[in-house]
Amino acid sequence: MPVQVEKMEECDRKTLQKIIVSRTQFFILEKLLNDAYGIRRPKSSEYELRKQVIQDLNDIAKDLYGNSASCPVVEEFGSFLMDLFTIESDLDLSINFRSSSYVFPRDEEIKTLQKFENKLRSLQNEGYVQKVKLIKRARVPIIKFVHTATNVRCDISVENRIGISKSLIIRLITSIDERFHKLCVLMKVWAKAHNINSPRDRTLNSFTIVLLVAFHLQTRDPPILPPFSDILKDGEDPASVNNSVRNFQNYGSRNAETLAGLFVSFLIKLASVEKLWPKGLCASPYLGHWIHKTWDTNIATMSVEDFLDRAQNVAGRVGKQEVKKIYYGIHYTIENISRFMNFKTEEFELNGSLFGIDYMNHPYPNLTMNNFNLNGVMDRRAGPNWSTWPLPTGHWGAPQPQAVTAGPGILWADQWVYDQPMMGGSGWTQGWAGGASTSSSGGAYGAAFMDDHLSWPQEMQPTMDPFGRRFQQHPYGNCTMISHFTEGVIA
Repeated sequence: MPVQVEKMEECDRKTLQKIIVSRTQFFILEKLLNDAYGIRRPKSSEYELRKQVIQDLNDIAKDLYGNSASCPVVEEFGSFLMDLFTIESDLDLSINFRSSSYVFPRDEEIKTLQKFENKLRSLQNEGYVQKVKLIKRARVPIIKFVHTATNVRCDISVENRIGISKSLIIRLITSIDERFHKLCVLMKVWAKAHNINSPRDRTLNSFTIVLLVAFHLQTRDPPILPPFSDILKDGEDPASVNNSVRNFQNYGSRNAETLAGLFVSFLIKLASVEKLWPKGLCASPYLGHWIHKTWDTNIATMSVEDFLDRAQNVAGRVGKQEVKKIYYGIHYTIENISRFMNFKTEEFELNGSLFGIDYMNHPYPNLTMNNFNLNGVMDRRAGPNWSTWPLPTGHWGAPQPQAVTAGPGILWADQWVYDQPMMGGSGWTQGWAGGASTSSSGGAYGAAFMDDHLSWPQEMQPTMDPFGRRFQQHPYGNCTMISHFTEGVIA
């Protein structure tokens, strides 16, 4: 295994050199990533909204248990406690009783959650919360609900003190080097945009992404982060970790790699080990290097060692079929970055392929995340009636804004669009398209568009637009689009 890893690392370096061939494009990518990070950093008001949710749940606890020593405290963990959340992140919460020495059996956890569920359902009838659901059969029983006033999605478990400890440790470690914080946020947003950040769907959970990012920074030359074993050598409690972290400030100062370089090299590293996971390769943030490891289930699809409980594989629930989807996203992204570096893809196209639609900078300020699904595509079931919205101004001579009359489910495209023969003739049409979900034509100013599950005819792949730009089939199964659609697609 060490020989294979050495060959892999040498391959990583050569691949990175081949991709980053243009200094100008590399600087643009650096700016794109920093802008994407800045846009997605929560405002102070968004911190306050989540604190309000936590306060409301503690008020519920007092209502259920009385203001006494037996009353539990609802505490945050996960992305909010790590300060790695975005506005669409779930809020992970734990109901903790004051006696930490008592080990809660599973049936007691469920009884506690049922108490909260009953109260939340009564509040749901009054409109204070929505979508209350108790999931008893999960590995960790939880209540899921949406806090109506803030639109924050919440997951509540019981006595998840280990989750709180891990989150606090990660939060402290992010202070060692800002590149760790930035890369974690960007990789989580990238994974969500590619539909590979869902433990429920057996893809990557957020904690796995964070540990993989940390591992990547530990294994750079020179390293940017130390092994977690060095940080935890004096204890795992927050006070000890805090003191330890102070000794590692500016640890990675000898490494001058930029955010763009780290983003690309991280994807290349993951791509290069695709065939080695089944051979027992495991990333160990605790040791700060690759190891060979098998688990209770023998060989895992992906292996990332938990730094507090090394017997646990935090990526253990990634499925055999789902890992193919993960690696499709990785290879697809590397290819798009390579095309951008070779001046074959424009900046806004790359941004879309990395992170989906930038909804916060969308030309229609009333749009919120509710109008988009996690692919960054517009959801025809959400938002207001679009039938009277103005058209966007196109980049290449699209008509001036006029009223849209096609109704909900509209696709906007301000680029060159190919009319499919099955929908009224073929040929290139310049302008924007406004196609409804019934596969209707876009009207006088637009090109025809397909229904949700239709695909481009085979003879159109690959093809070029009038400017010599290659169209690409969108990788996700719920729709097909060309790479120049920038304003939104039907979900």
